[in-house]
Parts: sequence; C-alpha cells; structure tokens
Amino acid sequence: MAASTKISSIFRPNLFKGKVAIVTGGGTGIGQAITQELLFLGCKVMIASRNMERLSESAESMKLQIKPNSAAQLEHMQCNIRKEEQVKDLISTTVKKFGKLDFLVNNGGGQFPSPAADIRLKGWNAVIETNLTGTFLCCREAYNQWMKENGGVIINIIADMWRGFPSMSHTGAARAGVDNLTKTMAIEWADKGVRVNAVAPGPIYSETAAANYKTDIYINLKYVHPTKRMGTVHEVSASVLFLLSPAASFISGETVKVDAGSSLYANMWTIPDHKKSIPYTWATDDTGDNDDGSSSSSSTKSKL
Repeated sequence: MAASTKISSIFRPNLFKGKVAIVTGGGTGIGQAITQELLFLGCKVMIASRNMERLSESAESMKLQIKPNSAAQLEHMQCNIRKEEQVKDLISTTVKKFGKLDFLVNNGGGQFPSPAADIRLKGWNAVIETNLTGTFLCCREAYNQWMKENGGVIINIIADMWRGFPSMSHTGAARAGVDNLTKTMAIEWADKGVRVNAVAPGPIYSETAAANYKTDIYINLKYVHPTKRMGTVHEVSASVLFLLSPAASFISGETVKVDAGSSLYANMWTIPDHKKSIPYTWATDDTGDNDDGSSSSSSTKSKL
C-alpha cells in the first residue's frame, strides 16, 4: 500500500533519534502512520506482517520518504505473530540489526464482522490467537530478549470494546484481554524500567480498513459519533508517540481512548422490538409464602 506522501508531526524534530522500534502491522493503516511518524522523528524501525508482498511494497515506499541526512532507518520482515518461533526471530533479528530495542508497538491484528452465534471455532481461535496470544508473545519476547535488562516502552493497540462489542465478540474478548494484560505487565515489569500502555482507537478511517469492511459501516458510524466524522490514523499515531516519549514517563498501565467520546455515546447495534423481557414484581411472585403461611410449590421455585 502506498504511504502518505506528506509527513508531519506535532513533536520536535529528532525526538526519537537513536531509538529503535518494532511496529507489527506497520505496513498499512494505523501501523503505517505510526511507522512514518517514527521515521520522521529519526527512529530506526522494524516493521513486520504476515503478508510479505504488501509489506515490502509499503516499506520501499516509506524508505523513499526518509531524508538523506536523517538518522532514521527502516527494515521489514515477515512474521505471523501467532507463531512463537517467528515472534522470537522478529525480536532477535531486530536486536541484532540495530543493537537494541527501545519500543514495541503491537499493532498487528485482525478480525471479521459476525454475530457471536455464527462464529465458527476456527474463526474464533484465529482472532484470539492473533489479537491476544500474538500480542502476548511479542510482549514476552521483547521483555525476555531485551527490555528485562535494558528497559523500554510497549504500546498495545486495542479497540473500543468498553460496552461489549456486538458483531465482533471475538475481537472484543481478545482486546479486553490485552487491556488487562497491559495492566498486569505494567506492574510485573515496573522494576525493570518497562512501561506498558495501550491505545484504544474509536472509528478510524484508513484505506485498508475501508477495503476490509462494507462501505456503509463508515457511513453509519459518522451518524452515531459525537464529532459526526471518522478519526484519522494520524490522530492515533500522535497519541502513540506521546506515550512512547519522555513526556509520558510517569504513565504506565493505562489505556488511552482515542475516540472523541464515542465510547460514551451511541452503539451501532440495533435491538429490534420484542417482548422477551418479563418484568418481576412481588404481586406476580408465586415462589414465596402464601397468605395462610404455607409455601408455594410452583415450577419456577423448583427450578431455582
């Protein structure tokens, strides 16, 4: 996928000069924007993805954007984050290539829209293994291979799943797991100088996402969002880079919502009219004592 031709940043030039980062899923969408801004600020970056053809195309495009006098470097390699050995190789290759690892951005993931009742076990496992297990493996290996002795910063990209995730129960469960994992690792690894945070984007428009989902999803999202627009990948990238920066040195175990309040607002899932909810009142309760003091023996009581 072609990278954005104009790159800018709210942060000072060379903020990340001398730093090394891994960005999974760094060739498209949000991950690509994060990679571009890191490079723009002088960082050395390794990007990884399962799709080597698309990754190589994106990497070559981004390399052309690096200024001749910049300290930035970009490398790429294939990695399926569901595969433990491939994750181990990603971390070790990066450390060998650049000599260290300062940042890990876990952006790689994937899901598909479906009601929970229609998700087959194979599809469920694929999403959980990618979004939860894959994130865990990347964090564990970054810590064990480098950050345990040298410190570092980890950012996990999750999602707006705070009120459940109708039509995406698999990724909602996985991302909620990563939110909790983020908090746990932030405490367990604090004494090693490792900060761990998460970023939860709301509805964000990117060409990659638009190609993967129906167009009307984006049209409908605009109408149920407080800003009446989609977010941009650059708005997510800015939040990620803030958390990577020294300005966030006292922030760990936190999840930053980049959603302009959408997690507090409407839900796209429509519940049709129905009469399946039966009200409970004492007047209709036949499971307690009768007026004469005898006990009822209703079928409801026996079931309880």
